[in-house]
Amino acid sequence: MSTAQTQTESPVDRVAFERKWIEWHDSHEKLRAAPHGFLAVTSLNWLDETPTRYPDAPGEWSTSAGGPVVSLAEGEHLVVDGRTLTGRHAFGVLAERGGVTATSGDAELEVARRGGHDILRPRHPEHHTLVDYAGTPAYPADPRWVAHGVFLPFDEPRLVTVGSVAEGLEHVYDSPGVIEFSLGGETFRLTAFNGQAPGSLFVLFTDASSGVTTYAANRSLQVAAPDAEGRVTVDFTRAANLPCAYTEFATCPLPPAENRLPIAIEAGEKAPR
Repeated sequence: MSTAQTQTESPVDRVAFERKWIEWHDSHEKLRAAPHGFLAVTSLNWLDETPTRYPDAPGEWSTSAGGPVVSLAEGEHLVVDGRTLTGRHAFGVLAERGGVTATSGDAELEVARRGGHDILRPRHPEHHTLVDYAGTPAYPADPRWVAHGVFLPFDEPRLVTVGSVAEGLEHVYDSPGVIEFSLGGETFRLTAFNGQAPGSLFVLFTDASSGVTTYAANRSLQVAAPDAEGRVTVDFTRAANLPCAYTEFATCPLPPAENRLPIAIEAGEKAPR
């Protein structure tokens, strides 16, 4: 099935389209500026076997094959899942892209595994990046940037290794297939990864606007699960920045090489102020 045959376009209610987009973007901004969101991150610490104390977190931290460990001094404590921790605590082996949240006063400490490495990433609501956040500019919600396409599944999911904004780090994702779509009379394909909702898809991409009006390294796009005939809607007006657009303490993945679109996608979020 080609994209030209997937769907007949119907008239768009531009007022309703813009209203729904504003609701989406307001919700996205609220989540981004949450007290313990990525704007509140104060450091990114790569744990190793040497117990180390960091200025923005209690305890001495280390890791080994058994997973991260914290040793808390007298008078120090953390709270994990409602349980108060003192002394030495082993978090156990963490799953890739998984993690545990520990609380210390009004701060949250993300203990996580990224790219095969254990990390400690404190989040403090008073951090200047969050306090000074003035919002993210975006292109007007224009329905001409909504593409109708088709999901083309692989015979078997493929492991795709991509780079990271963190030097030397790599991410590995399962790719169930590619999305083929048309814009401006041209046909394009994007490698897709599994989304959070069952059957949904997640796309990382750059385009000719990257580094000009939009963030240079990447943007992301959520795509709802294909229908029974494999049809999908690729709504570039909802192209969003990843945390690395706002903080140096992110480990965001870079798009696979084939997801670098040769046209300027003048839709979705722009580079932050």
